[in-house]
Amino acid sequence: MRGAPLPRVELPVFPVILCGGAGTRLWPASRPSRPKQFLPLLGEFSIFQDTVLRMSRLRGARDAVIVAGRAHLELIREQLAAIGRSAFIIIEPEGRDSAPAIAAAGCWIQGQAADGVAVVVAADHHIPDADAFCAAAEIAVAAAAGGAIATFGIRPTEPSTGYGYIEPAEALDLAPGAHWVRRFVEKPPAETAKAYVDAGYLWNSGNFVFRADRLLGELDTFAPELMERVRAAYVGGEQRSDGLDLGDQFRTAPKISIDYALMEKTRHAAVVPVGYSWSDLGSWQAIHQASAQDEQGNAFRGAAMAHASTGSLVRSATGQLVTLVGLDRVGVVVEPDAILVCALDASQEVKGLVDKLKAASATVAGEVGPLAAVSGRLTDWLMTSALPIWWSLGADHERGGFREGLDQQGRPADEGRRLRVQARQVYSYATAGALGWRGPWRQAIGHGLDYLDTRYRRPDGLYRTLVTDNGAVADDSAMLYDQAFVLLALASAAKALPEDRARLSAQAEALLGRVREAHDCPSGGLREAGDDRPYQSNALMHLFEASLTWIGVSAHAGWRELADEIGELCCSRFIDAESGALREVFDEQWRPAPGDLGRIVEPGHQFEWAWLLQQWAWLNDRRDASARARRLFEVGDAGVDRVSGAAIDSLLDDLSPRERTARLWPQTERVKAAHILGEQDASVRAAEVLETYFATPIPGLWRDRLGTEGQFADGPAPASSFYHIVAAIAELGGLRIVGRPACREDRVARSGS
Repeated sequence: MRGAPLPRVELPVFPVILCGGAGTRLWPASRPSRPKQFLPLLGEFSIFQDTVLRMSRLRGARDAVIVAGRAHLELIREQLAAIGRSAFIIIEPEGRDSAPAIAAAGCWIQGQAADGVAVVVAADHHIPDADAFCAAAEIAVAAAAGGAIATFGIRPTEPSTGYGYIEPAEALDLAPGAHWVRRFVEKPPAETAKAYVDAGYLWNSGNFVFRADRLLGELDTFAPELMERVRAAYVGGEQRSDGLDLGDQFRTAPKISIDYALMEKTRHAAVVPVGYSWSDLGSWQAIHQASAQDEQGNAFRGAAMAHASTGSLVRSATGQLVTLVGLDRVGVVVEPDAILVCALDASQEVKGLVDKLKAASATVAGEVGPLAAVSGRLTDWLMTSALPIWWSLGADHERGGFREGLDQQGRPADEGRRLRVQARQVYSYATAGALGWRGPWRQAIGHGLDYLDTRYRRPDGLYRTLVTDNGAVADDSAMLYDQAFVLLALASAAKALPEDRARLSAQAEALLGRVREAHDCPSGGLREAGDDRPYQSNALMHLFEASLTWIGVSAHAGWRELADEIGELCCSRFIDAESGALREVFDEQWRPAPGDLGRIVEPGHQFEWAWLLQQWAWLNDRRDASARARRLFEVGDAGVDRVSGAAIDSLLDDLSPRERTARLWPQTERVKAAHILGEQDASVRAAEVLETYFATPIPGLWRDRLGTEGQFADGPAPASSFYHIVAAIAELGGLRIVGRPACREDRVARSGS
């Protein structure tokens, strides 16, 4: 016997979930910014979410303790919120393998309950039978209560060379079903693996159950340097409302697994043999085996179909239809920027492929900073596909102006031409020039401005809203929304064309005067034309954007006055003081309109206002406006669908969904807001979602609307979206209206004082 009989007592149980691991073998779906544990590989939820839910069923379970890297903190928060769970999240400044991670969790648990028992699992393991897992965990907890450090040993289904093995010894007296461990052995060759299986060895699952004081005491004995560094990082860490950021001392802890650091040395190792289905989902073959299959053994996710094919796996995350004919045991994985085709039996070799991709092009492998990688992909798509096609096919080179849209075969989709499209395309090509596009951006600017002046400008100096595709007047209304976009187009052109700046500035100042005369509101701000919803935040948002842009181009005082007026109105009236949400429609006193109309909250506009308000805050050194911008981002984030990752079209003021469809443009605004507010992980995820809208038969086009079933609606690519797309890519590239001012600390650091 290695200890006293094990008492059956009820102890507080702390689920510990380790979120390390890159899931390289599941490329291209698994990337550093969103590794396999955070992907919905087998069902509605990600493997991480399934793990949290399974662990919450343990007898006596407290909230989970999650150990992860900083890059995934926001993703973890989002996925926890989606399943209604909370957790204590410990953030490692650098991954140092499982032993330091488990030791850090043990330090926290010991501080919460001296007799607390940790049940440590990996976030990326698939265990479909939660009841069987919980039953085995009860045995392991009983063993841990008496001082054992227990693990789960999986009864092998085959002599696999992919797992380490455990040789069980005698049974524990008061933990029926548990055994002491005779030895741990490394991953064996095939013949040795067969001998191990015949001898009753178990697969090492890498999951552990222990009392925190026992674990830390044993690590003090066998890994004192590790414990010294981890304790220093724990004590010196920074507390958050939902967890702890470990101190930099953690970076100096030995990088070692818990097996090597402790389990192969301690005399207290025990194992609970289990027969439930278990997989570490380490390859596409493993995903296929764990997936629901049709009668031919095929497993599909997304738009897929097979004919005369067997035993295959097809995943399409792009909305594109993937078909197989006459194939056996192949894997096809389609992502917006990469496609994998492999023999399932060789899917372990994907890691070698990724290693080659890293050597050839780190961006393709997704291993360079994820933000730089996705920004690079989007910029390449813009420069090489989108800008050329929207100039060659999206501009009407015979009758002038720009087309309303292009269908998915690149054919014109004109049903009248709105002013906003013409003005937005001027902005897009002016910004393209600033981004370094070598195409005819100057010609495109002139093409758009000429059409605006000849077809839309009214005798009174304001601009009409709509003409036919032949240029005839279709709607002579002068909407405030449209005047705002003319001002933005003129400002963008003035920035891009210094030689024309004086002329364009005079034209814009004259238009501003006419806008003031026609649209000024007695209660402040400006109102839209007509009697239908004249008091809108949306039209003023674009006027805000235009005025901020002009501040960087012209010294005319009217631009600063207009920007400040709208910024103040946003902070005092548009944004609800209690919830921090921004409404869409108001009455004449800028109070939310009565009924459901006044309850509308659009996630895309929360993001868009946040982006603009943050820049206005920098311009005026307004910390209160910065705080409101951040809250707007949080409100918008409440409208992100947790399955698709896309921002839906609208909410009500209680932040419940109103329209669950997801158009393209809110995704671009989420990219901009997340990036400007320093939410890098959210910016990466939003940009990756945006990429899925670009998976079209002709590169350079896009899908406009994602349906509630996860499929993109058929229809043309609207030209009006180009402005949103270009602005998002420009923001990722550091090109925005107002640059962030250097803070005092930055100035001191640069001066050396």
